[in-house]
Amino acid sequence: MARYGYARVSTRSQTDDSQLDALRAAGCQRIWTDTASGRLARRPEWDKCLDYLRAGDELVVTRLSRMARSVRHLTEVAALLTERGVDLVVLKQGIDTTTPAGRFLFHVIGAMDEMLADLISEGTLEGLEAARARGRTGGRKAKLTARQITIARQMYDDTGPGNKRKYTVNEIAETFHVSRKTIYRHLGSTPSTSPRT
Repeated sequence: MARYGYARVSTRSQTDDSQLDALRAAGCQRIWTDTASGRLARRPEWDKCLDYLRAGDELVVTRLSRMARSVRHLTEVAALLTERGVDLVVLKQGIDTTTPAGRFLFHVIGAMDEMLADLISEGTLEGLEAARARGRTGGRKAKLTARQITIARQMYDDTGPGNKRKYTVNEIAETFHVSRKTIYRHLGSTPSTSPRT
């Protein structure tokens, strides 16, 4: 028997460090990681993980939502793992399908996860509709103007001796009184025009 892990983060702004730390602590010999929306049908590392698993192996994830897109998908995955003799361990939700109680809890929590996601989505849509009816478009005000983003990009791409970056992300963030995360988000959405080191 061998333990293998799978991690997924939804966007580039998220980090999978906590998932990887938990999976390593659980004794996973190998870990596959995708950066993709949970609703996307295709996740290459997930496909590789499934192809690699053999009877007697254990698949470890931190939460059901890391591997399944919906209750239907969860049911399909559960059936596939059962058919192939692979057990599932979900660390944060206390699921271990080597036990009858674990198998039952697996399905119950999956249904609850999807219901919660649907309720959040429904509430967000209702809030946006109410805001539009009052003449508001919703969403947070941008922390940087288009001009500031352009300047931040120029600072990021500006190189000095040895073709090394002239300004660090910390320095750029301090210039505009925003967080590093804000700078990274805007840099990621703006194409680079200069060579990068």
